[in-house]
Amino acid sequence: MSPVFTVIVVILAILAIVDLIVGVSNDAINFLNSSIGSKIASYRTIICVAAVGILVGVLTSHGMMEVARNGVFHPEMFTFTEIMFLYVGVMLTDVLLLDNFNKLGLPTSTTVSMIFELLGAAVAVTLFKLYDGNIQAGFSEYVNSAKALGMISAILVSVVLSFLVGAVVMYFSRLLFTFRYARQFSRWGSMWCAVAIVGIIYFAMFKGLKNSGLITEEISGFISTNFWTLLLSAWVAVSAILFVLSKLGVSILKITILSGTFALALAFAGNDLVNFVGVPLAGFDAYKLAQDGGMSILMDGLNNPKMVNIGYLAIAGVVMAVTLFFSKDAKKVSQTELTLASQQEEDERFNSTPFSRALVRYSVKVNRFYEKVLPKKWQDAINKRFEPLAEEHRGTGNFDHIRAVVNLAAASILICIGTSLKLPLSTTYVVFMVSMGSSLADRVWGRDSAVYRISGVMVVIMGWFVTAFVAFLMAFFIALMLMIGGGYALAAVVLLAGYLLIKRFIGNNANEKDEHNEPLINKDDAPVDVLVNCTQLVVDTMDQTSNIYNRVLVSLFTENRKGLKETVAQSEKMYAEANRRKYEISTTLKQLQEQHIETAHYYVQIVDYVCEVSKALLHTTRPAYDHINNNHRGLTSEQIHDLKLINDKVDDIFKQISAMLAKNDFSQLDEVMVKRDDLFNTIAEIIKNHIKRVRTDATSSSRASALFLNILSETKTMVLQARNMIKSEAYFLNAMQKME
Repeated sequence: MSPVFTVIVVILAILAIVDLIVGVSNDAINFLNSSIGSKIASYRTIICVAAVGILVGVLTSHGMMEVARNGVFHPEMFTFTEIMFLYVGVMLTDVLLLDNFNKLGLPTSTTVSMIFELLGAAVAVTLFKLYDGNIQAGFSEYVNSAKALGMISAILVSVVLSFLVGAVVMYFSRLLFTFRYARQFSRWGSMWCAVAIVGIIYFAMFKGLKNSGLITEEISGFISTNFWTLLLSAWVAVSAILFVLSKLGVSILKITILSGTFALALAFAGNDLVNFVGVPLAGFDAYKLAQDGGMSILMDGLNNPKMVNIGYLAIAGVVMAVTLFFSKDAKKVSQTELTLASQQEEDERFNSTPFSRALVRYSVKVNRFYEKVLPKKWQDAINKRFEPLAEEHRGTGNFDHIRAVVNLAAASILICIGTSLKLPLSTTYVVFMVSMGSSLADRVWGRDSAVYRISGVMVVIMGWFVTAFVAFLMAFFIALMLMIGGGYALAAVVLLAGYLLIKRFIGNNANEKDEHNEPLINKDDAPVDVLVNCTQLVVDTMDQTSNIYNRVLVSLFTENRKGLKETVAQSEKMYAEANRRKYEISTTLKQLQEQHIETAHYYVQIVDYVCEVSKALLHTTRPAYDHINNNHRGLTSEQIHDLKLINDKVDDIFKQISAMLAKNDFSQLDEVMVKRDDLFNTIAEIIKNHIKRVRTDATSSSRASALFLNILSETKTMVLQARNMIKSEAYFLNAMQKME
């Protein structure tokens, strides 16, 4: 046997581990969001519960690999060589695709990606055989295209149904308990939680243990025959147990939420783990078949049911559990759902779209019609049930424990129903859409946030369909390249994939280092602490602005595209942080004591000026980068000379401001004013000279001229706002001293 295929088996083993890491970071993290968002326990405790669920799920896994072995294509129609190239194409695609979704922080489905990758690779190999004249039957004899259609139908059904069920269950749950649920929960909480726990237990048994071998066919048949009796009996028993526990002071909400997290983790490992290891293990089985029958043997042996070695599953389970503890990408993916479902005021990640704006406008009209039809007394009664807690009483969680239970129970029961009907539902899709439906029903999508959150949901949903499309195309082209190029193509593709993954890893570390080094005001600081740290905000702004401005001009003079790109990234980050502070002003001011109101007035001014300074800087860096990136002509020697003069004057002003801040002495403010006026006069003189040059020089570049004038204009704005900022800082410190 050619050593190439031994190398392929090794590559598949390595890709299996990498796929577990990137896959768990995206897929498995989704069943933790209800616990994390409600802050029912510490993050470490939640991860430990999930890790135990994963390890138990691995031990109870039936380990069947039909999807990887024969679920999308008919292996008896393919030779060993074709199967191995097909599997390598699938694994390379899966690793790269999921890694990019992790980078974007968007949840997607490993089930969907794997099936469409198998389909795309199988189509590529089949078309190659057809072109090569080796095909002996019709296309449908090689590829099971009906699988893709079934998957698409299930996606559409699960997305809509999950959203509606989450919304309806949450609406009636909130009507029952309200946001001030302590009194009502003491009466009905045990019975309500019992419904959730019974559904969760049935979910774990049906989806996690049914095919594990621990439940015999006789027991399974008995459960099916006496389903409703057993369900009712279980509900009564669990209700009684929870009632007793609640009277003993035990938090039954915590038990319910952590139980749901454990069940989802168990079911995920018991059923979906094979998505990650199924293809590599199927490739290893094909390798053993070829050792006995030769490289030209047809892979009909893959049609035989195959149990996965428990040792392989145990290793995979440990990798999954460790990934949950340490993966930063997992937290990033989790944050997307938590932000979209949060009851707190958030700095919205997604921009509004025409669709989201139109949908909100239509919803407002429907709500007005509803207000006209429904009696006023009914409206008042319902609105009272949905009256949110005051901001200071909400806690720091993204949502309360009632919504967390709804999310877990509704998702678990829906997946049970879908599995019983043999619909290939995705855990990711169901969990995410239930969460979105419950957040809508809980009225956290208000008019101030709805357009942004609807846009976010649409981005995620579109990402799911993109997953299927891109997975098919990527696997198709990679498998086709491998079939055409053989070992040489394999080496090239593997090296390229390795380079992309290593580059992203290094890039992530660099970004984390930048974030760690950047001095920011802590979002969790007390309002008074935010005011005290205001001076540091001004110092940091001056230092960053001076450094970025100097670098952008130097990079522009030397036409350094990479340097300009980095200044754009730095200025965008600075502006985003300034906007975040500005957005949080209202929350900070609401919590201030009476004696801080006068001081806060200057803080508001400072934050506004910081935002304006960073905006002017951004409007300098972006056009400069675009100019060089589009390969336009650089600045003339006269323009460079003028900007060097401006840079020196700006640097002098900023250094003097920084010195005043360091000494906490603002006696030289008037001197800064003189230097500012001198700078403005210089800018005016430079513009006049530039106009004269343009009139006499027919070869001058209009694009370079526009960039030159833009830099002068934004520099003027930046210095003006910086001087205003330092003036407000002086008043601010004076007011703070008077308070002391």
